[in-house]
Amino acid sequence: MRQLICILGFMVSINAFAQSIYDFSLKDENGKEVKFDAFKGKTLLIANIATKCGFTGQLEDLEALYKKYSSQGLMVVGVPSNDFNGQTPEGNKEVVKFCRLNYGVTFPILEKIVVTGKDIHPLFAYLTKLKDGSVKWNFEKFLFNKDGEFVDYYLSMTNPMSEKVVKKIDSLTKSEDQSKK
Repeated sequence: MRQLICILGFMVSINAFAQSIYDFSLKDENGKEVKFDAFKGKTLLIANIATKCGFTGQLEDLEALYKKYSSQGLMVVGVPSNDFNGQTPEGNKEVVKFCRLNYGVTFPILEKIVVTGKDIHPLFAYLTKLKDGSVKWNFEKFLFNKDGEFVDYYLSMTNPMSEKVVKKIDSLTKSEDQSKK
């Protein structure tokens, strides 16, 4: 019996690790489900965002990155969290309004979720498993290629328009353009 439990536990852990980014969904500000499989074939950058953080200005840079590369297949997704010193106290609609009015954000801002700790949302449990550690602050960024493969992770201090990020996204979107020919 003990062997059976161990085998079943091992199989469950393999299945949990085998998840794809495309297995997840979150709601938008109107409560409509946004399935991540809609992002198949796109380079995907997911950022946990906040409205009252020292890094909140990165919303403008995330938008600039999105505008620069969206026509080449980049999708940026903002996921609000109130996990770090209560820096996103607003509800979902208010967060979206804040981002649109103050930073001109046009990329999707999805529902506010827990990104760390015992109540972590399954999406961020998956993301933190990929980077082998918990999210430490707002504006950490996770990058996936067009096939949904995890490519890179950027700390809060890494500006979305930094040379490091732009070069990586440029190479991913160029390789995607070549594969379409």
